[in-house]
Amino acid sequence: MNVSKEAESESIVASGPVLLDRVGTVAHIRLNRPTASNGISIDLLKQFREVVMLCHGDSRVRAVLLTGEGPNFCAGGDVREFASKGETLPDFLREATAYLQMCAAGLIHLDAPVVAAVQGYAAGGGGLGLVCAADIVIAAESSKYLAGATRVGMAPDAGSSVVLPRLVGFRRAMDMLLTNRVVDAREALEIGLVTRVVPDDELQGEALAAARAIAAGAPRAMAATKRLLWSGIGLSVDACLPEEARTVSELSGTEDAREGLAAVIERRAASFTGR
Repeated sequence: MNVSKEAESESIVASGPVLLDRVGTVAHIRLNRPTASNGISIDLLKQFREVVMLCHGDSRVRAVLLTGEGPNFCAGGDVREFASKGETLPDFLREATAYLQMCAAGLIHLDAPVVAAVQGYAAGGGGLGLVCAADIVIAAESSKYLAGATRVGMAPDAGSSVVLPRLVGFRRAMDMLLTNRVVDAREALEIGLVTRVVPDDELQGEALAAARAIAAGAPRAMAATKRLLWSGIGLSVDACLPEEARTVSELSGTEDAREGLAAVIERRAASFTGR
């Protein structure tokens, strides 16, 4: 998805796994690993954190548009990369989870409201977690949402263990996180996970229009309103992040996690033993 080819646009980060453009007063962050469904890697997370900081430091930015290149918004962690780490996976995930939490928290703490445009799959901490961290979510009719962590023997991250229950309710969040069922766009709207659902071919224009409408408002009032609404869960999110990261890293070292990753890669049912 590219909404930045306009006369008023400025390319700020033009290469790498995360791109950044400024379209007037709207900063456009683009996840840029389309052939990997924008799957999370350490390089992507590091660059994501950098572009969020660039948005934070640019007084011209009054709204942020977050999109993913290619057919999927973000398919979550790269399970093949995870599986390749073997017994060193807990060390790898300590770093990856720390960066992912910085990215999610960075979006939450930005003064500029964040509009996410979601097509295809939003899965795991990278996909579903970033959807949870956005302020407004415009969803394509064909978009789908999947938690995914427990199916590979791990736990939710990116703050979603706190934010998701606040968005959709405790029972629905528990259902999504424990069953890993796919939630379609219509249900996502009904339960409060997304803000609005639009036809697939209108997603680009609707998301940019929403970001521009926010950017046209009084910036200090917008920032204060965002801060007030997040304050009820923002402190809880910050408080939960260390425990969430510790849990993900600890679980990734289990036999069940290795079995879960292998099962996803081999497209078969996992056989968990509790070890």
